[in-house]
Amino acid sequence: MTLSEWFIFFLAVQVIHFLGTWKLYVKAGRKAWEAGIPVYNAVVLMKIINRPWWWVILLFIPVINVIMLPVIWVETIRSFGKNTTTDTILVIVTLGFYIYYVNYMLDVKHIKNRDLKPKTGTGEWISSILFAVVAATLVHTYFMQPYTIPTGSLERTLLVGDFLFVSKFHYGARTPMTSVSFPMVHDTIPLVKTKSYNSDIQYPYFRLPGFQKIKRNDIVVFSWPVDTVRFFRDPSGIHVYKPIDKKSNYVKRCVGIPGDSLSVVDGYVHINGKQTELPDRAQLQFSYTGTTKGKGFNMQNLYNRYKIKPNEFGYNNEFFQSGGLTNEAATKFKNHPNVASIQRSITPKGAKGSSIFPNNGKVNWNIDNFGAIYIPEAGKTVKMDLQSFSLYRRIIEVYEGSEMGIDNKLSVNGLQVLLNGNPIDSYTFKQDYYWMMGDNRHNSEDSRAWGYVPANHIVGKPVFIWMSWDTNAKGLFNKIRWERLFTTVGGNGKPVSYFYYFLIALAGWIIFSKYRKKKKTA
Repeated sequence: MTLSEWFIFFLAVQVIHFLGTWKLYVKAGRKAWEAGIPVYNAVVLMKIINRPWWWVILLFIPVINVIMLPVIWVETIRSFGKNTTTDTILVIVTLGFYIYYVNYMLDVKHIKNRDLKPKTGTGEWISSILFAVVAATLVHTYFMQPYTIPTGSLERTLLVGDFLFVSKFHYGARTPMTSVSFPMVHDTIPLVKTKSYNSDIQYPYFRLPGFQKIKRNDIVVFSWPVDTVRFFRDPSGIHVYKPIDKKSNYVKRCVGIPGDSLSVVDGYVHINGKQTELPDRAQLQFSYTGTTKGKGFNMQNLYNRYKIKPNEFGYNNEFFQSGGLTNEAATKFKNHPNVASIQRSITPKGAKGSSIFPNNGKVNWNIDNFGAIYIPEAGKTVKMDLQSFSLYRRIIEVYEGSEMGIDNKLSVNGLQVLLNGNPIDSYTFKQDYYWMMGDNRHNSEDSRAWGYVPANHIVGKPVFIWMSWDTNAKGLFNKIRWERLFTTVGGNGKPVSYFYYFLIALAGWIIFSKYRKKKKTA
């Protein structure tokens, strides 16, 4: 929906509210016109139902407002004596329109000093659950979101089975764009495996101010730009339309920022012609092949010493192939008693790779030798010709077109590029773009496959590992990677666990709480 459409929708809601509640406002000792003034009517309503004024703020926070509306409906009818379970069900099932019946058909009286404490244990339990859902949704949406590492594209910086806290406020929280969705889940309701949202009504894109910009080589969580799967790793192959904020979340390293000229040379990223230097915690990995001396490998020894997982290693009596090895580990592996020779797998420059952006089959690029390309920056203008047409077509048609409510169509007539049928020789970008890649160069589906990541797809910054679970380990105690618990994602040097400090702080808080409660009781 456009801003004008949202304005019309907002006015329509105000009219519906006025027509359904003005008599109730009068019965509560207010003026009828107070029910028709936007925002002010909500403040007055909070006084009528004896709730705090700041509930009005919750009504204007996307996602939270969907949870709060049924609460307001129920509180409104209860303030006029309609307390039965039937009344509650009717007002929710009718999406609040039961209030019309109360307003026009019933002779009700306002209960000015209504007791707000639930009269039953069930009511108190429901109130507690509702408050917890609202608070958790607020934190999850605007401050900090839990996230699990599902793939090995950033091994060994982040491991499969790491449970992260992703900060929404570092880069600025993206307000929800999907107006109606199930709280505390992403695109799918667990267990039932059904869609968790309705995409018919969309809020315009908006991002709250952040306190830092994405820097080159930051690890970033973002919405997968080309996502059309029902849910992450859906084996059915069914394709669906997904709003930006309901696309699957990916985590990669941002190797290129707006304005960069990027290329990949033998697996190494070059920015503006110079090879980039990764942070010391980053561990770049490649695939290696080699010949054996005809003896078997001890898989557990390979995993412990060289960090080679069983599913990343294959061999016979003559050859072996290993994925996800750092150069340091490869040097050590070269001295293994069963290794005769070892070399890094590199697809040579000029060889065409499969599924390589811009996916037109006309570039001689591959995962090891790619580009050079320009990473678009908001407000910057580029020349539009047959070469740039392929690179920027999806940006113009989708990211700056249909997903922003604009009907853009880019086409070619001979040597001339056309935008919506009109000849163009340049284009000015409306937002920033980024280039995301995994450290595990041969085991990462990233920008080399699907291209640029728009700024409006950025979710947040991973800051903290609170849990790490190794499915390959044996025994419950060994499956927990204790050394990774409560470690930071960023920073320099070897990660330091703050788990024991957390336990000490938790114990101190429990003791203090019991002491305070005991003193208060005395």
